[in-house]
This record gives sequence, structure tokens and C-alpha cells, in this order.
Amino acid sequence: MEPEKKLKFIGITGGVGSGKSKVLEYIGENYHTMIILADDVANRLKEKGNKCYDSIVALLGDEVLSEDGEIDKRKMAERIFSDGELLKKVNDILHPATVEYILDSYAAAEESGKYELFFVEAALLIENGFKTIVDEMWYVYADISVRKERLRSSRGYSEEKIKRILASQMSDEEYRKNSDFVIDNSGSIEETYKQIDRKLEAYRWRE
Repeated sequence: MEPEKKLKFIGITGGVGSGKSKVLEYIGENYHTMIILADDVANRLKEKGNKCYDSIVALLGDEVLSEDGEIDKRKMAERIFSDGELLKKVNDILHPATVEYILDSYAAAEESGKYELFFVEAALLIENGFKTIVDEMWYVYADISVRKERLRSSRGYSEEKIKRILASQMSDEEYRKNSDFVIDNSGSIEETYKQIDRKLEAYRWRE
């Protein structure tokens, strides 16, 4: 009788422009894995009829709603990002619900027996306490110059916006200190894929 296999739970994080999406795209295409994007989960939970909608509207008021009654992302951002206390209150609503959703998804994925790996991705995984939840924390690293160029070319960000975003994020040293594995995504995408394959080969039990 085969031993019971515990589904490997991996968190994947990194600064803006580091290339997390490309890394996850490759993993999703080449491994038996479920991938959850924490930001997408939080956005769904804010939708009308979902778990966090009523609490956020009660906190922020109807002025953050669009004509269709959904929470308007831009209006909400304008309200909370200039008010640290309000931002904390919103996070206190969204974060526990997001964690609950992710843990339920992990339990369902493990129960299904279809997967070898379970990934959750967010820029703020470490800051939001996922280090105590995941089996491993992965950090997607890229040189600052590479990240800046990606943000300029793919997102059209101005130098001022890039500088502001980078200044608000955790340092490379902090990411490394809190991570179990680092993917260097500064060079060719082929080299990045090789790093992923070398790491994940040990976890593969299905062909």
C-alpha cells in the first residue's frame, strides 16, 4: 500500500516586476498543481453577494460603489490609501477571509488526489503571515534594473511611479531572510525554468 502523500503547500512571492506570473505560468503548464492568486481571491470576496462585501460597504459607505452596486476599486483605493487606520480595518476584514478561502481550497485539492503541488501567490505573503502556513516560501528575485525595465516596457509606468512602488516594498535582504528558496529571474527565461525544474523534480510523483 502506497504511503499517504501530503500535498506540498508552497507560497510564492517577490517584488513588483520580478516575474512571478511567468514563473507560475510555467509551473501550471508543466506540473500537476493548483495555483491560487491571493489578490484575485480578495477581489472576489469583495464582490456583491460574497463574504466581505457587506462589511466593507458598512465601513466605507455607499460612495465607494459603482452604478451596478459593486465596490469600485478606484474609489475604494482613494478612500483607504490615504488613511492608515481605514486601510488596516479593510485588511482586517479581507485577510482572514482570504486565508480561510485558501485553506479550504488546499483541503479540497488534497482531498481530490489530483495534484502534486499547491501554490499560493501574493506580493505580501510574508508580511501577511503566510510563512507560518505554507510548507515552503519561494522568492522570485530580479535585479532592480531588470524590474524597472519590465515596469516601463510592459506596464508603461513612469519613473516616479516605479520609484514610489519600489520604495514601498520589502528589501531583497528581508525577502531572502524569510524565504526557503530563491529563483533568480534576472536572466533568460530558459534559465529560470531550469531552476524551477531542478527544485520541483524532487516533488514529482506523477508523470
